Amino acid sequence: MAGTHLRVEMTALSSTQATLFRDALDLLSDKLLEDETRLGVAFPYVTAPDGSWDTMLASVSAGYTGENWSHGNWFCGFWVGLLLAAYLHRNDESYLRLARERMRLVKQRADDPNTHDIGFIFRSSALPAHHITGEDAFATVALKAASRLRSRLVRTDRGAYLSSWGSLDDPRARCSSAIDTMANLALLYWATEKTGDASYLFAAEAHAQMTRGAFIRDDLSTYHAVQYVLPSGERARGYTFQGYADESCWSRGQGWAILGFADTAAATGQVAYLELAQDLADYFMRRIGDDPVAFWDFDDPAIPNAPRDTAASAIVANALLKMAALDRDGTRAAKRRGQGLWLLEGLCRSSLAREASHRGLLKHGCYSKPHNIGADAAVLFGDFYFVDALCQATMPGRFGPQFEPLG
Repeated sequence: MAGTHLRVEMTALSSTQATLFRDALDLLSDKLLEDETRLGVAFPYVTAPDGSWDTMLASVSAGYTGENWSHGNWFCGFWVGLLLAAYLHRNDESYLRLARERMRLVKQRADDPNTHDIGFIFRSSALPAHHITGEDAFATVALKAASRLRSRLVRTDRGAYLSSWGSLDDPRARCSSAIDTMANLALLYWATEKTGDASYLFAAEAHAQMTRGAFIRDDLSTYHAVQYVLPSGERARGYTFQGYADESCWSRGQGWAILGFADTAAATGQVAYLELAQDLADYFMRRIGDDPVAFWDFDDPAIPNAPRDTAASAIVANALLKMAALDRDGTRAAKRRGQGLWLLEGLCRSSLAREASHRGLLKHGCYSKPHNIGADAAVLFGDFYFVDALCQATMPGRFGPQFEPLG
C-alpha cells in the first residue's frame, strides 16, 4: 500500500514546474509556426552561429564518400514529432495539418537500406502520429521502416546485432555498430506490439544483449561505437566518432544507452534491463553533479571550459521518467522521476532560446564537436527528446503510450 501511495503522490508536478513546462511548450509552438513559413520542403537540424536553422531535404540518405561517412538526414522525423506535440498542447488543428504534410516528405525514407537511423525517423513521427490519430496509414509506414531496420541484423557466433551504418554489402558497415542504435530499438518493439510478430522483438533484444556485452565498460561508461570481428562476434575495438577520445565517455552516447535499455525493459518485461539502465543512469547523474546540463564529453580535459550538451540531458530526462514508470520500487521510482523533472526544470531555466533570432528551442546542444558541426547550437533531436519528456510530465499517455511497472 505504501508503494502504491508513493507512486500516486509522485505523479504531481509542482506549480513552478507546471508553469515552466507549459511556457516551454508555448515557446515551441510559437516558433514552429514561424519557422514553417520559411522552411519550404527542407527540414532543420542544427542552428548556425547566428541562430538560424541549417536545413536538409528529407530525401538525403546516409553513405560513404570515400573513407568519410555521412549520416544524411536522420532528423526529419523529429520535426514531425514536434508539430504533433504542439497540436496536443495547443489543441490547434493547424499543427496536425502541418505534421501530415511533413509526413508526405518523410515517408519516402521508410525503405532506406543504408542506416539504422530510420528508427529515429519513424519512432519520432509515425509512431506518435498513429498513437494520436489512430490512423492506419501511419502504422503502415512505420511497419515498413521497422522491417527495413530488422533486416540490418548481422548474425555472429556470439549473438546478433544491428549494423548501424551503410550498405550491408560493405564490410566496413557490416562489422560496425553504434550506441545510438539502442534508441532506435523502440521502433522494433512497437512493431511486435502492433503485429504480434516476435521477430522484431527478437532482433532488437539480440542487439541489446550484444551491446550490453561489447559497449559497457567496467565503470559503467559506454563506447560510442564498436567494430566486431566477423563471424566470431568478438569486439575488435571500441572507438568514437563524436566523443573526445575512444576511451572517453561521450555524454549523449550514455544517454542513448540509458534510454534504449529502458525501452528494452519495457518491451521484454525483464527487470535486468531496467537494473542496467539504473546503473548507467547512476553513472550519468554522478558525472553531471550539481549542474543539470551535461558537458558534451565527461572526459574532455578542457572541463570546465568545454562545451555543454543540452541534448544529452534532455535524452536522460526522457529516460528517467520512463524508468520511474517501469519501477515497482516506489522509493526508487520517485527518485528517478525527481531526477528527470530536475533535469527538465534546469533546462527550462538555463537553456531555452527565447531570442527571436535563435530558432531552436534548447540552446547549447552539441551535435559533433570533433567535426565542428553545431558544437554550441540548438539540435533538433535535443528539442524532440526534451519535448517528448515535457509531454510525459504534463500530459501522460497522450503523445505516446505510458509504461507500466514491471513484474
